[in-house]
Amino acid sequence: MNKHYVLKNFFKYVSLNVIGMIGLSCYILADTFFVSNALGSNGLAALNFSIPIYCIINGLGLMIGIGGATKYSILKSQNEDEKANSIFSNTVIVGIVIGIIMSIVGIFLSTTIAKLLGAEGATLTMSSTYLTTILCFSPFFILNNIMLAFIRNDGNPRLSMVAMLIGSFSNIVLDYIFIFPFSMGMFGAAFATGLAPIISLCILSSHFIKQKNNFKLIKCKINIKIIINILGLGLSAFITEISSGIVLIIFNLVILDITGVVGVAAYGIVANVALVVVSIFTGISQGIQPLISEGYGKNDSILMKQVLKYAITLSLCIATIIYILTFLLSYNIIAIFNSENNVELIPIAINGLRIYFTGFFFAGPNIIIAAFLSATTRMKSAFVVSIMRGCIAIIPILLLLTAFLGMNGVWLSFTFAEIITTITATIFLSKLKPKVQNNGEIMNY
Repeated sequence: MNKHYVLKNFFKYVSLNVIGMIGLSCYILADTFFVSNALGSNGLAALNFSIPIYCIINGLGLMIGIGGATKYSILKSQNEDEKANSIFSNTVIVGIVIGIIMSIVGIFLSTTIAKLLGAEGATLTMSSTYLTTILCFSPFFILNNIMLAFIRNDGNPRLSMVAMLIGSFSNIVLDYIFIFPFSMGMFGAAFATGLAPIISLCILSSHFIKQKNNFKLIKCKINIKIIINILGLGLSAFITEISSGIVLIIFNLVILDITGVVGVAAYGIVANVALVVVSIFTGISQGIQPLISEGYGKNDSILMKQVLKYAITLSLCIATIIYILTFLLSYNIIAIFNSENNVELIPIAINGLRIYFTGFFFAGPNIIIAAFLSATTRMKSAFVVSIMRGCIAIIPILLLLTAFLGMNGVWLSFTFAEIITTITATIFLSKLKPKVQNNGEIMNY
């Protein structure tokens, strides 16, 4: 496979997926903008307490969807059509079951969860309302991620992008309508977000209506071994997504002790803008997954090496551009979400943006390497890289640095954790041993 063809496919899948993921990330960014303008710093803090649960829902959808789509892509490249359809059927079943469980949790445990996340007083009521609504829409969030992943792997990344963008745009429009003209407050923000994946699914249905689908639901037994394999392949995507949620929970609790609700609101701005940046790198990693899985299925080491090289180079270029823009426009970014013009919030948030965003020079490659390891069925290595940046490295570093540096320690902990993860990820890549193919040629991965 020549480099021109690989590069063309790389930019096709990655560009469409990055655009779509930016659109998806705007779900929460739109909520942040409208809630901050309508409900002020308390509303912003309440939303920040709630976002980790959204990250978990989205992470579950990504784990199930990407895990299933990865296995599907490998089997299709090996002409195992019946097994591929079985993978899709099992993926849909497990997605629906987990979605229903999350909905039940939302109905009965939202207030308890909000308290555990740090909400109290006025923020508790708003957080509980947001969580109940979002969790009830869990089946649609999860099914949307499943369909996006399978349709992307079925050779239609453009439709996946369109569905993500239209879903996101509808969320922004509905956010405005529900929060301002209808005065529905926090419930309106959550309801608009919950309707977005339903609209996206309606767009994705055209793949089946036009009979472009190469996969379909078939009657098959629930196979626990297949489900475990699906969840294992998608685990790194899950960890990557919920790492943002885990960091939010821990950071919120630590910041409450340092600067109170104003600090949480400032971190809310930084974290929500950061979610958009993470979505770009996630978009790259999801964009390369079909190509890497195809290369793995066909034992094409050249394809895999080229795609990995292009992805890491692109992530470093994007990180550089984002950091320069963030540094120069930090005050303007904060002003968008600071409707009350809280003077205490401004310096905290500006300092946070400028320090926290240095971590993306390392976060981008980490997310991509984890996706590469997962797409080549190296589940344990992918899990270690993902869990390292999600929990293992950042939590002890956060507690250590904040003890000496206060809020600066909060911002720096993200960067230090990503650096440690990069070292770990590089070690895993260097240990990939060559395998011998059936024709006797050496395969590097």
